[in-house]
Amino acid sequence: MRRRDVLIAGAAGVALSVLGRYAAAAEADAAGHGKPLRVALIGCGWYGKCDLFRLIQVAPVEVVSLCDVDSKMLAECAELVSQRQASKKTPRTYKDYRALLKEKDLDIVLIDTPDHWHALPMIAAVEAGAHVYVQKPTGVDVMEGVAMVAAARKHDRVVQVGTQRRSTPHLIEARDQIIKSGKLGNVAYVEICCYYHMRSRKQDADILPPENLDWEMWTGPAPLRPYNPIVHPRGWRAFMEYGNGIVGDMCVHMLDMVRWMLDLGWPLSVSSVGGILVDKASRANITDTQSATFDFGNLKVVWTHRAWGTAPDPKYPWAAFLYGDKGTLKASVNGYDFIPQGKGDAVHKDVVMELDQYPIDKDEKDLEKHVAPAIRGHMQDLIKAIAEKKRPVADIEQGHISSASCILANLALQAGRTLRFDPAKNEVTGDVEATKLLKRPYRAPWQHPAG
Repeated sequence: MRRRDVLIAGAAGVALSVLGRYAAAAEADAAGHGKPLRVALIGCGWYGKCDLFRLIQVAPVEVVSLCDVDSKMLAECAELVSQRQASKKTPRTYKDYRALLKEKDLDIVLIDTPDHWHALPMIAAVEAGAHVYVQKPTGVDVMEGVAMVAAARKHDRVVQVGTQRRSTPHLIEARDQIIKSGKLGNVAYVEICCYYHMRSRKQDADILPPENLDWEMWTGPAPLRPYNPIVHPRGWRAFMEYGNGIVGDMCVHMLDMVRWMLDLGWPLSVSSVGGILVDKASRANITDTQSATFDFGNLKVVWTHRAWGTAPDPKYPWAAFLYGDKGTLKASVNGYDFIPQGKGDAVHKDVVMELDQYPIDKDEKDLEKHVAPAIRGHMQDLIKAIAEKKRPVADIEQGHISSASCILANLALQAGRTLRFDPAKNEVTGDVEATKLLKRPYRAPWQHPAG
């Protein structure tokens, strides 16, 4: 196909995708509910609102409950929801997610907490009968993910993970029109990367937590550290106690995207090198430099992040580079480029931000406008999966594979050796010490869901 034909076909595909999403919402509403789906949000910070407001935009829902351990953040979110949703009703508010779930009148629960608070609320939500949208990564250790998959299957609930590259319109187009059509040929090597300077450089001293924040509950099952203003809001990823660093935050997206595009399962082995090589003064304890190799046999996927210096390709600082024997595909949240090997037309596509369809996005505080279409598509896929009683595009099991693989990269760095994880036995083959690292200790009285 000529470049012009490719672009026309792509535009048509995106249009059909948008129409399909609206049809899915109507189908869900007609599937026996007869009234809006009742929704709750646990974690009312930045991305909690981004996810919730996109759901309100594209599905027939009523937000009835909100939960956050920061009373100020909770009140602000409740006010915004009352302005956004059709009923103009103000949701019930809770500080403890367990009290919220006791109501047992919810169809969908969104979980947008820090990573160390993903597993317990997700499992409790499906036990309470709700379907779930949980942000990535699935948890902070491998065994949390195992327990989350088991709970979703036991209670027969739909659980969508926030790896929304699978619902990004231009990336769906790249997968279908470039990869599946055979334009790349045989893909044997993929580079994934992030060169954003996103690691905190702050050196703030520990202080008493603000009155509006329940620091004990915020910490939950994680180790109890003194409160530091770097952590809240939005800075907690600087500390391994609450997440898995840049690998757990950014690599999980790109690895999951590559796995989805190329139909990959578990890597055969994972290795990693790196550390805090440059910025040793910051209070942050996550790596500023790290590489990881995910070995899929005849295909190697290699991750690199560097929170300093410049990106090798300034147009693709957070991206995937898929190398085939017929061409190369560069893919990111902002667009994609296909570069053929030899004859053929190059293809370039930019993200379409849908601001004409959703003008309210233009003024929403801190919204990543280029990501909003992907979130909308991801929410529509969730609604459709619930209506059709099937697994969503980013099902909890797929989210677990991508998340656990990234966690294994950090464990490989910690252990100083290559790890070969056996998902059937949930152990690192031939490595008792590494197997023990698959489950983090929980702080009392919280109990790990894997026992």
